[in-house]
Amino acid sequence: MTNFESAWFVYGALLLLLATSFVVRLDYVRIGLAAAALVAVPLVLFREPDLGYGALVLAILIVNLAILARLWLRQQQVRFSAEEDALRREHFNGLNAVAARGLIDQGHWISAKRGEVLIRENQAAPSLFYLAEGQATIRRDGVDVGRLMDGALIGEATVLDGTHATGTVALASNARLWFVPAAALRAYLAANPDIASALHEGFARALRGKLASANTRIADRASAA
Repeated sequence: MTNFESAWFVYGALLLLLATSFVVRLDYVRIGLAAAALVAVPLVLFREPDLGYGALVLAILIVNLAILARLWLRQQQVRFSAEEDALRREHFNGLNAVAARGLIDQGHWISAKRGEVLIRENQAAPSLFYLAEGQATIRRDGVDVGRLMDGALIGEATVLDGTHATGTVALASNARLWFVPAAALRAYLAANPDIASALHEGFARALRGKLASANTRIADRASAA
């Protein structure tokens, strides 16, 4: 193999390693390392034999493929209940099964009664809530300004930074909830930055959905007037 042809494999392996440097999720790092080692295999096979290079490339490839296989098997063994699967699908779909299982396990499932206040206006959200079943109302200055239905996240706008809520959220019916205390959530995400990144994306989608719903209500009220 000519030096020119060899250079393509060297550059390919180095570019893959560079791309891997920007990856946060550990499983993607493993994929990048395995891919870089795979690209380097032709260098070992077709250039002058070098036992040291060959052993190192083969070791990198085998170790990372083995770890990826173990991660894949672990994910296949994770199980979710129906309500957990709905939470994951609606808000945590950027997480793999293992990461979603770990995050959901930080919280608790409860049944709550109509009238219970989840978040108070001008106070920090005590928890992040997921409304699996039921309805909730949003009040500002004592006036109802919105309603939340099944599948809504509650508190995602303020729970991570501890800022005060702009409205009071109270249950308008008996409800089924998942919640995780704000302090516990922040500590968990600080220890798992890859999960934090995906969760921020889910929060952004939830907020866009609420904004679109609010705009629709405003437009309906304006047309009715």
